Amino acid sequence: MSKPSLPQGTRDFSAEIVHKRNYILSTIKQVFELYGFQPLETPAMENLETLMGKYGEEGDRLIFKILNNGLNDPKNIDKAKTGFEKVLEGKNSPLLTERALKYDLTIPFARYVAMNHGILTFPFKRYQIQPVWRADRPQKGRYREFTQCDADIVGSNALMNELDLTNIYHDVFNKLGLKDYTLKINNRKILLALAESCGGEHLLTDITIAIDKLDKIGIDKVKIELEQREINETQIKSIETYLGINGNNAEKLLSITQLLGNNENAKKGIDELTWITQQSTTANIEIDFTLARGLNYYTGSIFEVKAPDTVQMGSIGGGGRYDNLTELFGVPGIPGVGISFGVDRIFDVMEELNLFPADEKYGTQVMFFNLGESESLHAYSIMQNIRKSDISAELYHESVKLDKQFKYADKKKISYAVILGSKEIAEKICLVKHLKTGIQESVAIDGLSDYLKNKISAE
Repeated sequence: MSKPSLPQGTRDFSAEIVHKRNYILSTIKQVFELYGFQPLETPAMENLETLMGKYGEEGDRLIFKILNNGLNDPKNIDKAKTGFEKVLEGKNSPLLTERALKYDLTIPFARYVAMNHGILTFPFKRYQIQPVWRADRPQKGRYREFTQCDADIVGSNALMNELDLTNIYHDVFNKLGLKDYTLKINNRKILLALAESCGGEHLLTDITIAIDKLDKIGIDKVKIELEQREINETQIKSIETYLGINGNNAEKLLSITQLLGNNENAKKGIDELTWITQQSTTANIEIDFTLARGLNYYTGSIFEVKAPDTVQMGSIGGGGRYDNLTELFGVPGIPGVGISFGVDRIFDVMEELNLFPADEKYGTQVMFFNLGESESLHAYSIMQNIRKSDISAELYHESVKLDKQFKYADKKKISYAVILGSKEIAEKICLVKHLKTGIQESVAIDGLSDYLKNKISAE
């Protein structure tokens, strides 16, 4: 029998990790709802046609297609065993269904809006926190199953929405202690203008896919990739000049105006960037013309959040405007903009920087010792009253030596032990021991809940 294992790129979460992740998620939820967003959930799987063709050439390759669950035919089983990859490449493979695990939350959200636009109140503001799946190469900060937290506004062209989303990022990261984050911002209209200056809109996808890799592979390899995509030397020089723009936000806006300002799309993109950066009150926003976000559906502002420089981590959030997304599902005229938080990467950053609250209380707070059958039944009745006071408590499952019960409480980092023997029951008291300090007190059973609440709140 082989040893149990996990699929690459997936993880188990212990109780401690779950509590820490919930701390992040509850912080994000609180801010989302503060800004008027409401929750939504969509299925883990979508029809394959819903997802394919929405993420660009490279994104489509990372979609997890679902195998048909009817593998009873021996021929299908043989194919699955001996030629798995070849079978999956076949468009009409008997092993493939017409479904796939969702790659992100944005396309399923657009599908939901397209299906329900007749009954939604616009602007429609939703947040969604669910796992997504990508057939990516697992590495630090990159998983095949991970949780996304999205906030989107559809049915409005107002730039005030973009301003709201930048402030949501700011509020969340400040609450989590990541005050040195950087929110990079660009505009796809400017990238479209760059493509038009290089020969036409048809070059946009090739250019953005190559630029999107700049941080990972460097300018020389980006130029090689552009060459491979049949972009000529003059065009590559224009792109290199574009990528070389630097300075503060005002200086960058001046440089891009000088480079592309005669193009109508560039003018619109520059105006939008100027408005957002001028209205924002946070110093964390940085215009970055190298930001491309290779997904095809973005049409305006695009965002990407970088962790503090002290941590080696990729982006921990991103998003942008996608004014034509529902048109993919036959429903035109519903503009949208949204952002996403990378919870798994945020968790890794906070762990590395030791940002989780030290005083956060997880798990059982009080343990009742088991001193025998009748004593334990009496203790159980008292414990239920304790739980009604919102104090987490448990009774040790069997009557064994006290040393073993103390060790259990210590391993679970339980703060208080309640000892209730026949003598204490007769006197209507119990012994309460603070396991960290060793201090033990006699407490009336009727006053136990108040005693524990006061002690726990004082810690």
